[in-house]
Amino acid sequence: MPINGTVKFFDHSRGFGFIAPDGGSKDVFVHVTAMESAGIASIDEGDKLSFEAIDDPRGRGKTASDLQML
Repeated sequence: MPINGTVKFFDHSRGFGFIAPDGGSKDVFVHVTAMESAGIASIDEGDKLSFEAIDDPRGRGKTASDLQML
């Protein structure tokens, strides 16, 4: 089920950041590869996104996939 959220931070030089989900749950990690898969060239602080939160393969919480700009 898609979640809506706001980009809290994104480091363009390192290719990662965090999305704050609407509703106040824990921030979700986002990697540049998820953006590339979705055809999104760039995200910036304050951008609104819809995404799926999946378990991080490294066991570090949730990571964003299936991104869509809102």
